[in-house]
Amino acid sequence: YQRRVRGNDVSIIDVKKTWEQLLLAARVIASIENPSDVCVISSRIYGQRAVLKCALHTGATAIAGRFTPGTFTNQIQAAFKAPRLLVVTEPSADHQPNMESRYVNIPVMAFCTTDSRSKYVDFAIPCYIKSIHSVGLMWWVLAREVRRMRGDTPRTLEWDV
Repeated sequence: YQRRVRGNDVSIIDVKKTWEQLLLAARVIASIENPSDVCVISSRIYGQRAVLKCALHTGATAIAGRFTPGTFTNQIQAAFKAPRLLVVTEPSADHQPNMESRYVNIPVMAFCTTDSRSKYVDFAIPCYIKSIHSVGLMWWVLAREVRRMRGDTPRTLEWDV
């Protein structure tokens, strides 16, 4: 997903591949019948508001802030969830839900930069996730494309969030 590497070891991400992966991710999310079966997670502060907005507009379940261990594996827990798909903001920061999803066979999508660990990630969306604006933009585009693929928002109208 790298277009090139500059002289000071800064990797340039190919925007065309990011767009292709984002559309593919939106197709997968839109194909799930029950929107609340998609769980969107961000433990970092700069991704929490974006996750809450994305969940509001797509009908997904949001976990913003600290992830309680056992949410996917401990059925006795009050906050138990059994999603069909997990979308995380950053694989290294959201490592606990990534590990738990392996135990119960939940596929994981993640926004990844060029140096992100993709050990438990099934589907990576390449983007720059260190900036608050880029994280918000990626979640906004993902939510917009999911709504368009479901037919909730036509392509001719501007989407005012």
